[in-house]
Amino acid sequence: MNLLRFIKTRLIWVHLLLWIAVWFFFVYFFSYNNNNTRYILWFSSLLLPLTMGITYFMVYFLIPRYLLTKKYWKFGLYTFYLVVFTSYEIVLLLYGCLYFLLNFDITNMPPMSKNFTFVIVLVVLVVGFVSFASLLNHNFKTLSKNKELQNKILETQLQLKEQELHYLKRQIHPHFLFNTLNTIYGFALKLSIHTPEIILKLSNLLDYILYQVDKPRVSLKEEVLHIKEYIDLEKIRFKDTLKVIFLADEIDETIQIAPMLLIPFVENAFKHGNLVDGFLQIKVVVKLIGNRLEFSIDNTYLQDEEEEKNGGIGLINIHKRLELNYKDNYRLTGKVERQWYSAKLVIDDIRKVKKDE
Repeated sequence: MNLLRFIKTRLIWVHLLLWIAVWFFFVYFFSYNNNNTRYILWFSSLLLPLTMGITYFMVYFLIPRYLLTKKYWKFGLYTFYLVVFTSYEIVLLLYGCLYFLLNFDITNMPPMSKNFTFVIVLVVLVVGFVSFASLLNHNFKTLSKNKELQNKILETQLQLKEQELHYLKRQIHPHFLFNTLNTIYGFALKLSIHTPEIILKLSNLLDYILYQVDKPRVSLKEEVLHIKEYIDLEKIRFKDTLKVIFLADEIDETIQIAPMLLIPFVENAFKHGNLVDGFLQIKVVVKLIGNRLEFSIDNTYLQDEEEEKNGGIGLINIHKRLELNYKDNYRLTGKVERQWYSAKLVIDDIRKVKKDE
């Protein structure tokens, strides 16, 4: 409330100072080569309210209603009418001042004030200046509002992206957890000495999935480590029907990656892979060449038409995450050939982080 009152008070002072300046502007020009101060002050004072009325009519009526709404021909027509009306009022003012102040003694009339063209040009200059300032102010406010609206839209989009990214990070399939718990249950019934080791591996993996996933970046080395833990747990479940080849370069701990980016590939391989000749075979390769990451995974696969119809073997989630994290900085390919499904991900610059992430 106080701010609104301050703004209104400030506007009143701005308008007041403007018209005082215009009055002095009139007095200055009409005083040229004449010392009839009484006439000049009266004429300037009477011309001022006329100028004010015309200016406010232009700024608060014609410009908003016709110019800003692009009704140019109406704006031009009504502006012409306004000029005609202004000319008529100035003529009346000239004759009125000549009669009441000079008793029709035109010789005492200041030369600038009896020049009709000069008077109307001064009025038009004032109206034009104020109108131009008003348009500039309107454009500035419009740009500010558009900028503010754009910032709000960008902020909303960023929040939506963050929510989507957070959701996508947590989309590891629950069947893995259920299967692993069933495996632990079976080992526990047998009082197996491997039960604590399985629980520890599952605990580490769940800690990574549930907590580390909230970080914008994690160590690539840590991601690879948890892929190994994931595979170790699946080895226990599949027993002698699983063959895995895992090849990974030595990775610098400073190399960062979006969390849970590679594990879903492995999860898809186990979820959608099939036993061929009695074995589910999976091959995982992680290479780091400079800043370029090359990740490939192959698994035995029996083609399913229904699965193809629903989007391949579950890479939609991965595509979305890659777009959110590495847009224009990655290549992802997948193919089925001779009962093998192969997926390959190349991130050209693993250190390049999206600004809007």
